[in-house]
Amino acid sequence: MSLLPPAIQRAAAWCAFALLATGVAAVGIWLCVTLKAAVTPVLLALLGTALLRPLYRWLVAARLNVSLAAGLTCAAVVAAVGAVAYVVVSSLIDTGDQILRSVRDAVHTVARHVGAPGTSLDDITDNAKQLLGRFGGSAASGVINGISLVGQTVATAVLALLLVFFFLRDAGRAMRALRSLAPRGRADVVETMARRAFRAVEGFMRGTTLIALIDAFCITVGLAVLRVPGAIGLGALVFVGAYVPYLGAFVSGTAAVLVALADRGFAIALWALGVVLAVQVLEGHVLQPVIQSRTVQMHPAAVLLAITAGATVAGILGMLLAVPLTAAVFGVVSELRERYAH
Repeated sequence: MSLLPPAIQRAAAWCAFALLATGVAAVGIWLCVTLKAAVTPVLLALLGTALLRPLYRWLVAARLNVSLAAGLTCAAVVAAVGAVAYVVVSSLIDTGDQILRSVRDAVHTVARHVGAPGTSLDDITDNAKQLLGRFGGSAASGVINGISLVGQTVATAVLALLLVFFFLRDAGRAMRALRSLAPRGRADVVETMARRAFRAVEGFMRGTTLIALIDAFCITVGLAVLRVPGAIGLGALVFVGAYVPYLGAFVSGTAAVLVALADRGFAIALWALGVVLAVQVLEGHVLQPVIQSRTVQMHPAAVLLAITAGATVAGILGMLLAVPLTAAVFGVVSELRERYAH
């Protein structure tokens, strides 16, 4: 018989469980980082499957073959991504010269008004040339690394798309394989937890997509009212950026303000900034609580911590994957709590 009070025994048991869970999570994260070339396409494919599964189910309900339905779903993704990319790139290219001209004028203005005594634009230009000459080798190396990164990104995207096809088509087979790997008598529990985790990710992707559509529509309308060129392309950029929490909104909002500054001047740029901030306030105080609270049961503080941890582990990709993975964990924990609470 233990000499410790029951309260201390329970606290010790919970501490042991927390240490074990932390150790398992640390090992899992280490394996994911080590094998990121294989893990990243799988995780992206799971997100894509969660987002595209309603379309796939609709095609199957229309009596299409499962392979054909999965193929058409993937083809629809390629077409949609290509259309969005074309709209965004063409819009930014059309206004790119204006943006650069506006930024150059701003630099000249700042240098003229706040430049140090005795400092001229010629001095700044000469210093810039010296810096470029000194770091030319590093720049060339950066270009090579950039090309390599683009190649890796394309390869990852293609592999993820192929995995989406297989995940959609062979979902039933994968669930049967998961049941066969479960301990004896626990197959139903494992299947229920897997389905609960996937429903959490599916809810997150569905809610994020709806919020992205509303954000893109509001910003597109606002920029169109302000007669900012490329409003549709900037709205498409907002839609894409919504899938990367915080960073995506900052990048897309900055692009919108720069385009407004380049073509319409400082006053319209301030109005464009007001539109972007108003939409972000609408998202943070109305859309996120109303929509995400119905699809993913996660407190905003948990979302912020998950994004910070994901960015620390894997940068922008970690920010993209952190919230849906945390939602899946919350789904599993909720299932376990409901099953074993009594």
